[in-house]
Amino acid sequence: MLTQLGITTEVMLHSVSDAVEWFRNNPDPELIFLDIQLSDGLSFEIFEQVSPKSAIIFTTAYDEYALKAFKLNSIDYLLKPIDDEELEAAITKFDQNRKAEGLDLHEIKTMLAGQSSLKTYKTRFTAQVGQHLKLVEASDIACFYSENKSTYMHCFNGRNYPIDIPLEQLQDELDPEKFYRVNRKCIINIKAIEDILTYSNSRLEVKVQNFADFQIIVSRERVKDFKAWLNN
Repeated sequence: MLTQLGITTEVMLHSVSDAVEWFRNNPDPELIFLDIQLSDGLSFEIFEQVSPKSAIIFTTAYDEYALKAFKLNSIDYLLKPIDDEELEAAITKFDQNRKAEGLDLHEIKTMLAGQSSLKTYKTRFTAQVGQHLKLVEASDIACFYSENKSTYMHCFNGRNYPIDIPLEQLQDELDPEKFYRVNRKCIINIKAIEDILTYSNSRLEVKVQNFADFQIIVSRERVKDFKAWLNN
């Protein structure tokens, strides 16, 4: 409860299905803080089934959904980690008559962080193989890569399978402790790394198990973060 402003948190929901059920059985709240990625899909799926009239402040780690968010009742779109000033500005938009400086920003940020900590990640994927659908466990995938505007998953057994999910979406659906996007066309599994070599212009080359389709180069701007991920 945000006592300083008399704001009450009615409920915290972590999945599309739970949110749809709640909205169908409860009055619309005044304001919704909504993470883009929920445990069972993207939060946009909620509005395909219900139409709450609430104002919405979206929160996410990535900015590729901004346009879609603003087509809904969105008053702002905050990128994580949540910035105090941006959060304050979003609340001001929501209610010009409230004094934003009196808002308990820390409490809201803690609430939003708590939602993220409960996030679950995809554990399996399906691939079309002829007339059959093949189930592939995430733990069996050495890397995901894009090529010729298509996405593929490369498995530890050396097989490649097409998958109908872009890397931008996969990046948000995979466990970040196990998978890392090293550049614009490749996400790798930490268990698939066989070797890491220095490369030109302060970059790194990563050797992935049974993968020889192309060189996997960690872009220079990602090297520092990549090393931190390896040491996590």
